[in-house]
Amino acid sequence: MKRSLPFFLLFTFISLCSSAQESFRKRTYLKVNPTTIISALDIYLEQDLSEKLSLELGVSGIYTDYPDYVFLRRVDVGQKKPDLSTEQLVEGRGLGFRVGMKWYIVRSQAASSARGTYFEPVLFYKKVFYPKEDVTFNNQVFQESGDKNVYGIQLLLGRQIRKEKFVIDPYIGIGVRSKIYRYTNFSSSGTAVNRDRGELVNVLPSIHLGIKIGLGL
Repeated sequence: MKRSLPFFLLFTFISLCSSAQESFRKRTYLKVNPTTIISALDIYLEQDLSEKLSLELGVSGIYTDYPDYVFLRRVDVGQKKPDLSTEQLVEGRGLGFRVGMKWYIVRSQAASSARGTYFEPVLFYKKVFYPKEDVTFNNQVFQESGDKNVYGIQLLLGRQIRKEKFVIDPYIGIGVRSKIYRYTNFSSSGTAVNRDRGELVNVLPSIHLGIKIGLGL
């Protein structure tokens, strides 16, 4: 009996480990965010790290800065405004990157992968390039240009729901972002042409509401 006890304990330990591995299987998800499609294509890759944690990486292809145009031209909350034209804002192009860590607070008992209510802090960075515009002074053509850097953090609360390979990921949250505009403009004073280089920094809070949809790989 004493000789069989170590083998029994070893068998029990192996069985428990196998059961734990079967109850949770790491998965990878590829998702898009349709709520931002008006200005950018957001693609996300989420990788389970454990039963409670997953890592989410995102990349954005920005094909217009139209939301910033609306905020700067149509909404006035006392924010500072850069010296950029409507055409430059609407035709801005750029890239964005983000990284978030999901912590699943409440998980479905029937889940075998990352699914449930989660809290996710997200760090992000965006770079937008505005097209050059020609202006003429004293029969000479000059080009005005500009760009924007955006740094920020988001605190999101969401619920991930999986149906076979399909995944739906609605979320809400708050955040803060810093927008740094740099631009070069020209003006004339008599026969002289002046080059004006400006920099504007806006730090503002933000509210987030959206949904991500995708597939398990």
